[in-house]
Amino acid sequence: MVTWNAGQLRLAAGHDLTYHHGLELVFDDPVFVSCPSSFQDPMFRAPSPDELLKVARRLGGEPTVVVAFEADAGGQEAVPCLIAAERLEIVQETVLRYWREDAAPGQRFAPWVRPPSQ
Repeated sequence: MVTWNAGQLRLAAGHDLTYHHGLELVFDDPVFVSCPSSFQDPMFRAPSPDELLKVARRLGGEPTVVVAFEADAGGQEAVPCLIAAERLEIVQETVLRYWREDAAPGQRFAPWVRPPSQ
């Protein structure tokens, strides 16, 4: 997870998250989130009818976006995850996870990356 607050849930993906990531799933106005704060290797799938009903009952109606997946959270079995939101945006762009003085103009950095002077 890159960002998680009342207005946005942003998940990052990449082959090696040590230095950068190249894909973000941006859930705007998340209304239901059931997943661990740290996980890897998600396997996305269509939400089951029971999962859709569960979310609709909790929210009093059907949300615009419902995403379901199973993920490795460090246990012996995959964890079922479910996210409902008003909007989903898929962003493909390199986001650096460390400071670089020679970064190109407009280069995106993860929210926690700050220049050395800050």
